[in-house]
Amino acid sequence: MLVKEMAARSGLSKRTIDNYLRENGSIPSAEAAVKIAKVLGVTVEYLVTGRDPKTGKSRPPLPPHLRSLMDTVEKLSPKGQRLAVKLVRALKDKEEGK
Repeated sequence: MLVKEMAARSGLSKRTIDNYLRENGSIPSAEAAVKIAKVLGVTVEYLVTGRDPKTGKSRPPLPPHLRSLMDTVEKLSPKGQRLAVKLVRALKDKEEGK
């Protein structure tokens, strides 16, 4: 992701993000870290440690197409979210020949 895209999606300025990315740059505030984590599809803990807080393992952020899917599912009602999960699982089972 380009810095300017991160800036646009997070609501932070490009200059601010550039400053965070410099080797001796500043540390983001908690509010800025939350915005950045949301755009990247990770937790703030992952931004700080590079590890998934649930498993303790390193994991890369979601690619944009999966983040977009997750963003869409999050906007559904709880019932719609459950149906979306069932649909994805059914598709996975079909592809696996189950």
